Amino acid sequence: MFSKTFLVFLFLNFASDSYGQRAKNYFRKDYNYIEEVKASYKIHATPRSWTDAKQVCALESATLFYPENQKEARVVTSFWKETKPELKEMWIGLSDLLVEGVFETVDGKPISDVYVNWRFTEPNNRDDNEDCVALKDEDGQMNDLNCRIHAHFICKKSLNTLDWNFDCDMPNLDYTLGHGIGKCYKLHTTPLTWNEAYAICQLEQSTLAVINNKRERDYLVKLTASIPRPRVKEQYQRGIYHLGFYNKLKQGWKTVEGIALNVDNDAWFDNYQPDELTDHDECGSMFYTGRLINTDCGMKSFFICEHQLDHIIPASITLSDHPYVGGGTEI
Repeated sequence: MFSKTFLVFLFLNFASDSYGQRAKNYFRKDYNYIEEVKASYKIHATPRSWTDAKQVCALESATLFYPENQKEARVVTSFWKETKPELKEMWIGLSDLLVEGVFETVDGKPISDVYVNWRFTEPNNRDDNEDCVALKDEDGQMNDLNCRIHAHFICKKSLNTLDWNFDCDMPNLDYTLGHGIGKCYKLHTTPLTWNEAYAICQLEQSTLAVINNKRERDYLVKLTASIPRPRVKEQYQRGIYHLGFYNKLKQGWKTVEGIALNVDNDAWFDNYQPDELTDHDECGSMFYTGRLINTDCGMKSFFICEHQLDHIIPASITLSDHPYVGGGTEI
């Protein structure tokens, strides 16, 4: 009795510290931790609109950066100049999209509570169409711009907000453990094209899911059954989920990892493996029954991302049963 209680005590104390990630100062391998401000940052060199930049940061389990104070503005601007000196302007997480003239952060703080350093005559809301804020590298000053302009941006993850998905060994808390499979999954319920779905999974440090065996197929069927089927315009699209295989080069079906898809004909919908393809039906999906189906790459559907684990947690241990373990749950 004593030994079991002691082991549970050790486990809960270890797990409650977000798998020790705060002690390691680790968030994601593509982020840089800066001790002086106790946060991790990533500079995105691909320009996007302000709204898309905010979404990308959220998909990375982070926040569109805005300076909390003069110190953070100085530290991050120095980091920016050292690593990406060619980039001269960055979106930051400030806007007056909700009420004109009332600038707030992406997490709802009034601008008076954070760093404020407007350029001369700014904000001016030129052409009555400037609602989002950018930061200049040369002087750390702010300027309001049209939110549709494509600019570079920085994502931030504060150490004190770092929660760790212990089951899936990743920061994304929305992934669930496929017990005994060695993978974690996330079912996305915003319909996207196959290419868009592929990009979203990449942002989450994952890939579009691939079915390698009956256990994985049965798990994905169970996962899709946990929510209502997609309601989309075309009837035949309901119950179809994009997965990670394709035949875009007409050279045979391959997984997103470049491996030949090796499945029997009876794995396909209606027991038919598609050999004759149109110019568009070259992306892979799954019907809700678990059968594979080729689809138009431009068709918008729900999709499933998978995150590969380096280890498989033994079936005798159900970590998600413990209330102190953040994130992963078993379906």
